[in-house]
Amino acid sequence: MKVEVERRKLIKPLTATPSHLRSYNISLIDELNPSMHVVRILFYPSVPGEKLRPIIINLEESLSRILPFFYPLAGRYIKEKHLVDCNDQGVEFSEATVDCDLVAVTGCGGGGAEHLNHLLPIDICAADEPTDPILAVRINKFRCGGVAIGVCVSHRISDSACLGIFLAAWKDAATGGGGGDVIKPDFNSHEFFPSENLPPLHFGVSRTRDTSVICERFMFDKKAISVLRDIYTAAASTTLEGGDRPPSRVVVVSAVLTQALLRADMAKKGGVPSAALIAQAINVRERTVPPVSKHAWGTWVSLSYLEYSAEETRLNLLENSDFPGLVRKMRETTVQGVKDCPRILSEREFGRWVLVDSYFEAAKKATNPNYKVIWITDWSKFGEYELDFGFGKPVWVSLADVPLKDMFILMNTKNNDGIEAWVYLHESDMPFFEHEYHRVLETLLTTTPTT
Repeated sequence: MKVEVERRKLIKPLTATPSHLRSYNISLIDELNPSMHVVRILFYPSVPGEKLRPIIINLEESLSRILPFFYPLAGRYIKEKHLVDCNDQGVEFSEATVDCDLVAVTGCGGGGAEHLNHLLPIDICAADEPTDPILAVRINKFRCGGVAIGVCVSHRISDSACLGIFLAAWKDAATGGGGGDVIKPDFNSHEFFPSENLPPLHFGVSRTRDTSVICERFMFDKKAISVLRDIYTAAASTTLEGGDRPPSRVVVVSAVLTQALLRADMAKKGGVPSAALIAQAINVRERTVPPVSKHAWGTWVSLSYLEYSAEETRLNLLENSDFPGLVRKMRETTVQGVKDCPRILSEREFGRWVLVDSYFEAAKKATNPNYKVIWITDWSKFGEYELDFGFGKPVWVSLADVPLKDMFILMNTKNNDGIEAWVYLHESDMPFFEHEYHRVLETLLTTTPTT
């Protein structure tokens, strides 16, 4: 796949940012993020040639109209001061042609995730320098008339929910949606947890890409998820407590992936199990007291942790293959994490531990060769398959090749009833994982639940 950039420009806010908003201080939580972008690629079906140019022009103009509400995105980050200079330098907007049809990328034979990075407007790790745009957008035009919108927003000031907030606002501005209500984000996260001038957690991310971290996608359709839920429900009715409510699709998929990775880790180590830390991300917006707005900008994510000793890993997950037990424990830790959210702002020391100190501890364990730390994040609830910018609704919403290992990112499917799991592992781990994944899933899906 060859991608050729035709033009590139800076889109500035329609009105200048007031002088009292010129500096945007990042929060303590923001400054821990690795130096990279949060990304999304939205794929749209064929658009008649005569309609394409007006839609693109409208996208540029509507972007300019909403930037006054998202003013830091048009600025540049000054890492020495841990702030954004909201100088209205602009958002990078580019157009490119792709020398293949859309189906070559979105179809079953579309290949690995690395080729998707060519559809992004800038390199995923081109962040935090004064010349790096905080937000960049590219319109990729395929030979067949299909379109892919690639978006990068700096992780230094944003989490994935932020990108969802921006895309929804841009869509409303472009199409006149939203019922007249303009989405206006809150840029006040630093007031709750001010910056402490801490360096970002590294996680091996740098501008010199580590190509040893690779990505594979694994699909869980409605039928498979239903079977996995039934397995848990059947076990819960006989051996577990509190099994009345079926587990979410995210939890059962996460449990399958976790069990497969821990099995793969032991197989790679010649049968020696590792201690495990399973970190599941929780969006704390609207869950704190006082409530953080659903449109709050910045990193508003906590992590729930499930920890196993090496012996517990061997007994519970590997020898006994206790899938229902793992589902229950993963759900319980997440439920407890949600219950803890009201204390995050009302008890600041507790809030700092939940959002910052525990994150440090988990990152430290990730460097321990005797630990397997698994990072799980759910991005399936941002409504991106409803984003019609004038091209119709997306036929696929994707990520790209992200340089973070031992990470599962769970995306929605077009029909809103499945999960597309993006699995990021070291290249030496992936063959072991794929083998164990197929073994675990085959065993589970051929199990007949009994009550």
